[in-house]
Amino acid sequence: MDDRRLNKYLADSGYCSRRQADRLIAAGEVTINGRVAALGERVPPDARVMVGGQLIEAEGDKVYLAAYKPVGIVSTADPREKNNIVDFFGYPSRIYPVGRLDKDSEGLILMTSDGDIVNRILRAQGRHEKEYEVTVNKQVTPEFLERMSAGVPVLGQVTLPATLRKTGTHSFNIILVQGLNRQIRRMCEHLGFEVTRLKRVRIMHIRLGRMRPGEMRMLGEKELRALMRALEGAGPGGKGRR
Repeated sequence: MDDRRLNKYLADSGYCSRRQADRLIAAGEVTINGRVAALGERVPPDARVMVGGQLIEAEGDKVYLAAYKPVGIVSTADPREKNNIVDFFGYPSRIYPVGRLDKDSEGLILMTSDGDIVNRILRAQGRHEKEYEVTVNKQVTPEFLERMSAGVPVLGQVTLPATLRKTGTHSFNIILVQGLNRQIRRMCEHLGFEVTRLKRVRIMHIRLGRMRPGEMRMLGEKELRALMRALEGAGPGGKGRR
């Protein structure tokens, strides 16, 4: 195998994203053949790469998964979090979540061993839809839907316009192209509503469908091809789509 930059080697192995790899390298936590590695260094064939004493295997088959995160599970790979999503699903090879879904929320989250695609998806977040089913503690009114759609002050900014549809007396469907921290909950709180249930049912073209909490599945071939097409231009150094 040709030599690769160390951050790409770590990302391709599924250990972390390129950005996380650069942080680990800068902190002196990565070694190549027993020597502390430097940023931008290349990994020669058959080199022994280690992070904090853990041997990192070269790139294997990459996996792309859709998972149904239950309430109470935390969207992190950090083993210090006892309810971390990686341990919960117990997949046989190393995977980690793409983005986050609040601990108190449930539904669709993507998981992968492809560290490079994590950065590409996060880099392109402002262009891609995410759809949620939401239940609140008060009756959903036309005024509430209109104000939520137009934008609400959250974390020092006004949220981008969203698409809402009432689905019940106390429930609605919302489509966002943002991913601010606890965005839907904060939007509702600003208008005097409390979210009692929040479920993500779609990320881009990938749908939760009939999956149940705790289930996961491989992305289908069509789903994966569409995902790669949607991310064209969002790679390292890419300028994104027009």
